[in-house]
Amino acid sequence: MNPSQRFLAARDFLLRHRSDYGHAYRHFAWPALGDFNWAIDYFDEIARGNRAPALWLVDANTGQEIKLSFEQMSERSSRIANHLRDLGVGRGDRILLMLPNRVELWDAMLAAIKLGAILMPATTQLSAGDLRERIEIGQPTFAIVDAAECGKFDTADAALVKIAVGAEPGAPAAGWHRFEDGYAASPEFDPRAATLARDPLLLYFTSGTTSKPKLVEHTHESYPVGSLSTMYWIGLQPGDVHWNISSPGWAKHAWSCFFAPWNAGACVFVLTYARFDAKTVLDTLTRHGITTLCAPPTVWRMLVQEPLASHAVSLREIVGAGEPLNPEIIERVKAAWGITIRDGYGQTETTCQIGNSPGQAVIPGSMGRPMPGYRVLLVDPDGHPAEEGEIALRLGGAQDDGDTGDTAEPCERPLGLMTRYANNAEATARVMRDGRYHTSDVAMRREDGYYVYVGRADDVFKSSDYRLSPFELESALIEHEAVAEAAVVPSPDPLRLAVPKAYVMLRHGYTFSPELARSIFAFSRERLSPYKRIRRLEVYELPKTISGKIRRVELRRREMERGDAAERLPGEYWEEDFPDLR
Repeated sequence: MNPSQRFLAARDFLLRHRSDYGHAYRHFAWPALGDFNWAIDYFDEIARGNRAPALWLVDANTGQEIKLSFEQMSERSSRIANHLRDLGVGRGDRILLMLPNRVELWDAMLAAIKLGAILMPATTQLSAGDLRERIEIGQPTFAIVDAAECGKFDTADAALVKIAVGAEPGAPAAGWHRFEDGYAASPEFDPRAATLARDPLLLYFTSGTTSKPKLVEHTHESYPVGSLSTMYWIGLQPGDVHWNISSPGWAKHAWSCFFAPWNAGACVFVLTYARFDAKTVLDTLTRHGITTLCAPPTVWRMLVQEPLASHAVSLREIVGAGEPLNPEIIERVKAAWGITIRDGYGQTETTCQIGNSPGQAVIPGSMGRPMPGYRVLLVDPDGHPAEEGEIALRLGGAQDDGDTGDTAEPCERPLGLMTRYANNAEATARVMRDGRYHTSDVAMRREDGYYVYVGRADDVFKSSDYRLSPFELESALIEHEAVAEAAVVPSPDPLRLAVPKAYVMLRHGYTFSPELARSIFAFSRERLSPYKRIRRLEVYELPKTISGKIRRVELRRREMERGDAAERLPGEYWEEDFPDLR
């Protein structure tokens, strides 16, 4: 078989065994690829004569729709590839891609893959300063940018060939080329040379929850082919209408708005809006017949505030990723729709590693079991296998004792794993040490093989010699009717070393007061073991990354700066302020 046939065979195996996890996990093998260009060898091939919808964009404000077939996307992207080649884009050139959810984003990504160029996606939320930093680190030579964002490049000190999307005909900004001129180029694309499957394709910045963002390098196989694990987790099937509520510029967009659904032959659905509105999302699900949905926990928390049961959805599969899901959210959705939200775990550095795939029994509080193609090991700080420890992936060779799966078999490097952190050899060596990839995430493995997320290695802390998971405590807190979001960090204490402190944001309509603080403390006591309960509480604007993840590192730093001082911070309450709770 040629590489394209090997890829299709691996895909079809997972589609056939989508609900038989045990068989899929034991027998799946990543396809061996030499020369492989996903956009040419796979997408263009399945697109030939294929008029099934591939991309469906709906504008929430105007109601306007764009629906394009696989055949149309193939032709459009070939035209854009020829146009970009005329502008000088060649194999290995880096392209900064800064576009919102508009059809040109998908055209540009397919075109760049065909050319063998390297994409460096960036969110439109970046400030001019953020952009300068990313250009300095990533060193792109081309930029494809939404016309509304062109002004951010005025102070960028870089020799970039700049291409504007959405500029008025004949009048792009000075120094900018017009992207739309490419649709007049030839629809016949000649790749001129083969693409190696291990050639670089994507450079993604990490979200920067614990440190400055790093530049993650993926190849023509690690994300396009590695996303077969994500396809399997979601449960995608040919003909599905799949909606992933995600912003461009982040790896999750490539996971579930590009590679995973198109690997399955499903239609990518996107609703564009200026401001998120839960009711509009629910109306869209019913009106457009969405069959599979992926949304982060933040979105699910907003959706469950609406009367879910009054919306007759056509959903078959619903999943959540980005952060662990809280059990309360899962139960409320299941009660309304009779469908279980299935959690999944992965990183910018990987595709979906662990998840609750269709057919698996979903264990409350668990993020599932390793996906086909991934062999997961938990290790303690000394690198020894453990039942609770850092999630690690074997990089090849014989399996470690404690690996999931048949220990008699060799373990191959997971295809969905990055190659390195570009321009950061020290960080690469640190996470790839000892023949393993270290995720910096801590989990516990149950006796039945299911994994429970504990937290980032930097976030887990000790109190009175007990190890505490912020996620577990936060999950309990947000069940309180007044708490919208929570972040738990260690607060210095002279007796216990540290005690759990919760920074919270309140739901609309609630005001922080001694009475509300007492109510939250009491709520914590009812649901958490004595050594886990919240001891300090403060309402605070939670610091977040551009991608929306809470930066607990800033909150930990704030607590460390107070030292062992017994004085309360302004607006802070301590459990001992309410002696009647004892």
